[in-house]
Amino acid sequence: MSSNFELARLFYEMASLLEARDESVFRIRAYQRGAQTLETLGEDVRAVAARGGLTALPAIGKDLAAKIQEYLDTGRLEQLERLRAELPPAFLTLLEIRGLGPRTAKALYEQRGVDSVERLEALCRSKEIIGVAGIREKTCENILKAIAQWRAGRKRTLLPTARAIARQVGEALRAHGGVERLEIAGSLRRMKESVKDIDLLVTSTEPARVIRTLTTLPSIVEVLAQGPTKASVRHQDGLAIDLRVVEPEAFGAALQYFTGSKEHNVKVRELASRRGFRISEYGVFDEATGARVAGATEEEVYATVELPWIPPELRENQGEVEAAREGRLPALVTAADLRGDLHAHTDWSDGHHPLERLVEAAQARGYEYVIVSDHSRSLTIAGGLSIDELRAQVAAIRALQPRFRIRILAGTECDILADGTLDFPDEVLQELDVVLAAVHSRFKQSREEMTGRIVRALGNPWMNVLVHPTGRLIGSREPYDVDLDAVFEAARRHGKAVEINASPDRLDLADTHARRAAALGVPIAISTDTHYLRELDHVELGVGVARRAWIEPAQVLNARPLADLLAWARPDRA
Repeated sequence: MSSNFELARLFYEMASLLEARDESVFRIRAYQRGAQTLETLGEDVRAVAARGGLTALPAIGKDLAAKIQEYLDTGRLEQLERLRAELPPAFLTLLEIRGLGPRTAKALYEQRGVDSVERLEALCRSKEIIGVAGIREKTCENILKAIAQWRAGRKRTLLPTARAIARQVGEALRAHGGVERLEIAGSLRRMKESVKDIDLLVTSTEPARVIRTLTTLPSIVEVLAQGPTKASVRHQDGLAIDLRVVEPEAFGAALQYFTGSKEHNVKVRELASRRGFRISEYGVFDEATGARVAGATEEEVYATVELPWIPPELRENQGEVEAAREGRLPALVTAADLRGDLHAHTDWSDGHHPLERLVEAAQARGYEYVIVSDHSRSLTIAGGLSIDELRAQVAAIRALQPRFRIRILAGTECDILADGTLDFPDEVLQELDVVLAAVHSRFKQSREEMTGRIVRALGNPWMNVLVHPTGRLIGSREPYDVDLDAVFEAARRHGKAVEINASPDRLDLADTHARRAAALGVPIAISTDTHYLRELDHVELGVGVARRAWIEPAQVLNARPLADLLAWARPDRA
């Protein structure tokens, strides 16, 4: 499967370089969509090419199919190499700085010799780039903040990226034989929003074969350490991967130990010590005799300290051991509990698929309902709908409904304006089934202004769900300054819900905030904010956040049956 990832990376790079050349937006998007297809392709692209099936893949036309075949035949893309030659080797690194698009980066290179992040930072501090591509003094300040966030973000890898890498490496290990059982451990198993490394545990009768496979994978750029039963390597994306081959009798103990967290494990080991046991990655041992008494499964490990198995997402020493001991562990929500998606876009605004395709995809997932929540009129950059366009879309939804089993909910992602009013008037909002509301502008308002703005919006009788409530973009944009306790209290008072946005760069609300909201009795929506159909799969990330927040199905808005959801959102129609 490594060809899929490498080609996806090259297609993303091609899109960025084409944008720097001011090429057609359609060509740029074609490469971006092709990259996304390759990233999510569950089959090796070589096998697809061998049977002549490339053009049957989503977003892969004749041109991209030819590029894929060129890479598979030669290991290179001639056009990409020509584009690379026009720009400095570090150009793509510049594009990792939030707010610095390819065209601006190219202008800075051509006019000021900006060929690295370090040079960009120096010229921002000296203000020498003011005037280039419309850059102002405030722009310099924002770029410096973005550079600081970029540096902080490089120390950790976002959850979805790390999961994709772990799965790809796991598939490669299985494909080359010798693996009997393989599990992902560490903070990745605990669904932390970002991770420092990847931990893989394997059982095998041929440990040397498994170690050799890992250290020779094409995606591995450096072997950091290697032994008969373990290895540490660095992936081409920068992540360190630690692999351990353990015996089946100790697999559960090793999985519990390497899943962590450290604080959770300390608490469990203390309980074991009081009972005369010692827990390590090799098993549970009787301290008096030295005999191993458990370790094949995690359940065995926890049973020795008289605890039930504790879900990995809860293992953060946040009261889970005490709750387990007292029989108060929550029955955590799962993706199977969700009956629909309550945040999705179409090509009526900034989505990349027609309305009908969204409905088909949601129905194929077995959902009971799906919302169409395109942007409102003030968000012109995202193609926000006017009042007439919104009403035309509602009419299109109603006309489409008889063709589908799934209920299509007419909604909007309505801007919360600077003063807390909503972007559409009440007489328009009341025509919809569910109304989402969000802040998309004026992020720099004071804490008092932002809090008052959102609290006022929550008081609107037709607004239902506050989406991506803090506005953060992980690693690139800090949350705006807002009193979340006041927001959650207003949501509770007015009977509104708040969202866990499952988009990988948002995961907003964060787990700690979602736990506080749910504890107050505020319903939680777990939604994907889908713009591409494959993003419906991001629901797993949102569920992971919810599980870390101790949330049960009864607390989740879109785990409710359709009738209950509609009665909650529009009680006047019930």
